[in-house]
Amino acid sequence: MQEPAITEELIAAHGIKPDEYARILQILNREPTFTELGIFSAMWNEHCSYKSSKIHLKGLPTKGPQVICGPGENAGVVDIGDGQAVVFKMESHNHPSYIEPYQGAATGVGGILRDVFTMGARPIAAMNSLSFGEKDHPKTRRLVHGVVEGVGGYGNCFGVPTAGGEVRFHPAYNGNCLVNAFAAGLADSDKIFYSAASGVGRPVVYLGAKTGRDGVGGATMASAEFDETIEEKRPTVQVGDPFTEKRLMEACLELMQTGAVISIQDMGAAGLTCSAVEMGDKGGLGIRLDLEKVPQREKNMTAYEMMLSESQERMLMVLDPSKEAEAKAVFDKWDLDFAIVGETIEEDRFLIVHNGEVKADMPLSRLSSSAPEYDRPWVPSEPAAPLADVPQIDGIDALKALVSSPNYCSREWVYEQYDSQVMADTVRIPGFGSGVIRVHGTDKKLAFTSDVTPRYVKANPVEGGKQAVAEAYRNLTAVGALPLATTDNLNFGNPEKPEIMGQFVEALRGIGEACLTLDMPIVSGNVSLYNETDGVGILPTPTIGAVGLIAAGEEPILGYARDGHVALLLGTPGSHLGQSALLAEVFNREEGDAPAVDLAEEKRNGEFIRANREWIKCCTDLSDGGLALAAFEMAEASGVGVHLDSGDTAELFGEDQGRYLISCSFDAAEALMIAAGRAGVTLHTVGRFAGDSVRFGSSDAPLAELSALYRSSFGATFG
Repeated sequence: MQEPAITEELIAAHGIKPDEYARILQILNREPTFTELGIFSAMWNEHCSYKSSKIHLKGLPTKGPQVICGPGENAGVVDIGDGQAVVFKMESHNHPSYIEPYQGAATGVGGILRDVFTMGARPIAAMNSLSFGEKDHPKTRRLVHGVVEGVGGYGNCFGVPTAGGEVRFHPAYNGNCLVNAFAAGLADSDKIFYSAASGVGRPVVYLGAKTGRDGVGGATMASAEFDETIEEKRPTVQVGDPFTEKRLMEACLELMQTGAVISIQDMGAAGLTCSAVEMGDKGGLGIRLDLEKVPQREKNMTAYEMMLSESQERMLMVLDPSKEAEAKAVFDKWDLDFAIVGETIEEDRFLIVHNGEVKADMPLSRLSSSAPEYDRPWVPSEPAAPLADVPQIDGIDALKALVSSPNYCSREWVYEQYDSQVMADTVRIPGFGSGVIRVHGTDKKLAFTSDVTPRYVKANPVEGGKQAVAEAYRNLTAVGALPLATTDNLNFGNPEKPEIMGQFVEALRGIGEACLTLDMPIVSGNVSLYNETDGVGILPTPTIGAVGLIAAGEEPILGYARDGHVALLLGTPGSHLGQSALLAEVFNREEGDAPAVDLAEEKRNGEFIRANREWIKCCTDLSDGGLALAAFEMAEASGVGVHLDSGDTAELFGEDQGRYLISCSFDAAEALMIAAGRAGVTLHTVGRFAGDSVRFGSSDAPLAELSALYRSSFGATFG
């Protein structure tokens, strides 16, 4: 088949700028072939090369005694003791999910699961963080249904419990929803598999499903803004098959036991191209591929299509040649393709041959190491204007507005579509705080959470970045878990706009400070830029996924409030209403600064909770909606009323940071007060759990009435 001529229009269509094309000419010392142009486009786009963010990501804290493997591999690896490790990562599938919600979300789940079991870990938990436009926008309902069904359809069929997540709505996401998928798995800490190839002349083996034309150009599509041509991008969305992925996982884990695997890499963004280049580059080797040997499900596929296809459920491996027969037998047993499609070579070459014809011959190391790296211009964010007075409002009326909003009502309509019990190790299902999963066969437990408050990040990127990490720290602490490490999913608009790049740089600064102080290093992550449609960007949304450990012999804090329990507030009384949920939902105002985050206080208060868990029956952190929403959610989950002493609007709905609400008996409250004095933390009584109503000061309503509103609102809007 005749390849098209390289024209300025073709170069631009591949997302390659003129100066970048000049660099390609310099590297090759000639004009690229069509296949080579596609390969450069795949490797040098924003999604794969991190060209706008790499320079700033280098400053994040990524090391610690608990870290076995930090960023740079398929997923991060953290020690949990007893020769075991937790392997986890979060990634975005935003652009595909907006174009084709079901398959976009489904393949996002599939991709993150592959990242985990590629490392030799069996997945034990999944989460998702979803951001949609306003509820009445004409696209929102379809997106919500498609994404939720896609997440559930893939995860449920694969057989991994969904441990938690978050859902938000804001007009800024009208033209660009966010779908961030998280997965975690367990592995033996001395049996982690990496992607760096080694040894010359070793077979490069293609594993899994056949290659089709779905997803061709997907990574390049994910590195550009949307415009009126969005429907033309539908073919760039991949199609997933969770049952094939389940077999692929079992086959890979079985194969890893044979000693046949030298290195292994999943075929995610940019498919065969990215996986082969990464394996060769990390190992300092070249790769030769013979494309006629690639298992194909469509006829007459070109070299360009095979190299850039993002068909799902595929892996690439460098194999110990002495174990070839044994390895093939494993994949034959699982009815999956096993094909030797090339070999490692000593020269620094990425040599692509199709039916005896050379389609690409390029220096492999230059594809990765010579990718453009930009220090883009950025400007600091404008300081937020001072918040005008917020009038006093009846606390119960304000609570009703919050619990009937799609942002703060119960998410059971969403999480009941996900299987949270499969594998039978789920200790706490989604719905109230961090998810908790038992480490099978042990007394240890892992806690999982996903957090960010985008309106804080927009108002004050540094404090908003800190707050995302701090809230994750508190959510893990509230169930008694020691926070171990984090993964980040950095969703922003167009980095070529200095104000957007400024949001990114400053948010990263806040995230880095918080991770360092709270000893939660970043061990993996993903950057998703160009989340814009027709020049309108999303809210800056740096999602933080975090993992914590409840060690053997430690009791988790998973109880419920009981009639007669004391309500204790750890931290200062509420006062900060800037950028609060109350302001947004009740007054339709997004004003003021984000709340300040005192990281020393966060650490001190977290340590107090974990050290005094024996006295605490139930605990939750205070975040959106402040004390009022936290007290209602605790009461609602426990089936008992709550009476708070104060009816002051700021004390009820202020979103000051570093705070927890504790439910415990009177005797335990006395013990905690004494312990607080010794620890130098602020702890005081704010009310009690009793009866069957919710009362703030002198205003009250039946708990049953509020509960019905809370539990029915999401389904009434989207069901």
